[in-house]
Amino acid sequence: MNEMVNEYMESYKQDLNKVLDKLQDEFSMIRVGRANPKIVEKVMVEYYGSRVPLSQAANISVPEARMLLVSPWDSSLIKGIKSSIDEANLGVSCSDDGQKIRIIFPQLTEERRVQYSKDARKTLENYKITMRNARRDVLDILKEMKKDAEISEDEYNTLDKTVQKYLDEVTAKADQLCEKKVAEIMEV
Repeated sequence: MNEMVNEYMESYKQDLNKVLDKLQDEFSMIRVGRANPKIVEKVMVEYYGSRVPLSQAANISVPEARMLLVSPWDSSLIKGIKSSIDEANLGVSCSDDGQKIRIIFPQLTEERRVQYSKDARKTLENYKITMRNARRDVLDILKEMKKDAEISEDEYNTLDKTVQKYLDEVTAKADQLCEKKVAEIMEV
């Protein structure tokens, strides 16, 4: 195989791995009844005239299983941070003592658990579509190379199987991530 083909194949593998990493990040933000700093890290807050993620304006810690403690770098930001968390509609309750904000995560109802599980599966399906699009893109390039006689029919067929095999492997990993997340969500 020539150098160009190797580059396309390597790029394809990297793209699929990036999609898998993004899926894992997405799953980490789905609530499961326990406190998880990732859920509030990306809440945008006003910080000296600009909107920044909460993680850049405060320290976020987990003192208890169902509580997050947000300690802003500047206590004058308390009210703004609290209102941003409320506006994010995360299904949590907030209280502050003038220095820190406590975010309490309520127990999830069965209905909410089922909804979060559906959301996780829908997210998985969206990421699978992205993976299939990456496969289509690399196969289009390889078909063009075959048409231009840069690679033979046999090489194309071998590469096609390799592309599909790698997609199947990454999809299986994505399915495992989803099932693990659903099990975590449904755990009482």
